[in-house]
Amino acid sequence: QVQLVESGGGLVQAGGSLGLACAGSTRTFSSYAMGWFRQAPGKEREFVAAISRSGNTAYADSVKGRCTISRDNGGNTMYLQMNSLKREDTAVYYCAVVAAGLSGWIPRKIADYQYWGQGTQVTVSS
Repeated sequence: QVQLVESGGGLVQAGGSLGLACAGSTRTFSSYAMGWFRQAPGKEREFVAAISRSGNTAYADSVKGRCTISRDNGGNTMYLQMNSLKREDTAVYYCAVVAAGLSGWIPRKIADYQYWGQGTQVTVSS
């Protein structure tokens, strides 16, 4: 069982930046592929970004060029840096991990993931 705790959410003005972190309880953090998802009110949870064990990354079209996902295996932490935030980025952001046999695999679907955090609220005001 892996416990994940997100942090860094908050209120930010449109055009601003915010950094999210996801701390994991496992000592084998490097064995997991990881991702960020978000869920806005009244909408389904959607993919934001993911990173493979080897550091390959993928982004949703809606955030490409504005977000950067990264990982610190030694610190058991994953990050999501978000810039040029828009009102439509307002959502609860969730981190998730999955034990990955293939180092280059970048999981993009909700069903791909095994463990989820509780989420952190990001609100972008105009």
